[in-house]
Amino acid sequence: MDTVSGTAWRPAARVAGMGTSIFTEMTELARATGAINLGQGVPELASPPALLRDVADAVLAGANQYPPAAGLLALREAVAAHQERCYGLAYDPAAEVLVTTGATEALAAAVLALCDPGDEIIAFDPCYDAYAADARLAGATLVGVPLAVDGEGFLLDGDALRAAVTPRTRALILNTPHNPTGKVFTPAELAAVAALCQEHDLTVITDEVYEHLVYTDRPHLPIAALPGMRERTVTVSSAGKTFNTTGWKVGWVSGPAPLVAAVNAAKQFLTYASGTPYQGALARALGSVEEWAAGLRAELRANRDLLTEGLRAAGLRPFRADAGYFVQADVRPAGYRDGVAFCRELPGRVGVVAIPTSAFQLAEGPRWLVRFSFCKRPAVLEDAVARLRRSAD
Repeated sequence: MDTVSGTAWRPAARVAGMGTSIFTEMTELARATGAINLGQGVPELASPPALLRDVADAVLAGANQYPPAAGLLALREAVAAHQERCYGLAYDPAAEVLVTTGATEALAAAVLALCDPGDEIIAFDPCYDAYAADARLAGATLVGVPLAVDGEGFLLDGDALRAAVTPRTRALILNTPHNPTGKVFTPAELAAVAALCQEHDLTVITDEVYEHLVYTDRPHLPIAALPGMRERTVTVSSAGKTFNTTGWKVGWVSGPAPLVAAVNAAKQFLTYASGTPYQGALARALGSVEEWAAGLRAELRANRDLLTEGLRAAGLRPFRADAGYFVQADVRPAGYRDGVAFCRELPGRVGVVAIPTSAFQLAEGPRWLVRFSFCKRPAVLEDAVARLRRSAD
């Protein structure tokens, strides 16, 4: 027990141990060494100019007070129209769409609303670190199902998934496109997940923030679009990755009315509401998102290819990144067995920062994987690639 100003205190068990993360450590290393930070997924690319002007006009026009708790109706209508136009999913904007303060809040509210203490939640490992924190805050346990490493990519291990289900399993968090691996779950893999969730009556919470950043010929497929899944799926997405506006923190939930109402019951006591000028502008921007996203994908695909070739030239073994912001690399060809040691030495040795994939792992997994980000300006990536290549000379 610590003493602060003469008062004995201790943190609540639900947050005890949630201290400084590897992300903070690597960011500090980047600052201290002047290294290029390819560890964090903070985009440096442009946002739609019309969207930025729209927000500025809204602020100046006085749209700066609370929006409705569920979000501006215009944005909820735009989200519903987007889901139907892109995926054939029909949602009532008045009862089946909820605006949140980013996808991170949406995920936390969904877990708090749909899981009780003692419940278990399945997620595919490695995974976004907020999932474990959300489960812990709800008193639940996050159970990791490792993705299988296969050739240059990652595969669903159906046997491991089935083995993870117990009588206490309440929900499954599905992140596709997937962070940190860049994997896009195939239709067959999604069908296998859907069948298991229906067999065991599991609720699905999806994280689809990279839905418009898929670089294959096969577009994003939400699991809610599969037969029998709409009624048990809470779909989460946001504007941050799609429009390079991560600092605006505008996300949304879509799903059947009872599930969305439950999520809102938790969400209203987290932030109540936020982002009024952003919500109105994004409502208008979502109507033409496909055109904008096509150009952004082309830019990111070129960045991905540049980084992938640079990692290969530096003596690493990069994995295929079919979506998102990140490339995974095997550091063993460079003489390392541990990604943490590699990442701690890389800034001083080369002038580049990366993140060990073990920071995202729930259970013991490959220690030799490292994540590099490519959502940077091309000149920054070219500099980073040149530094990495020099390290192999």
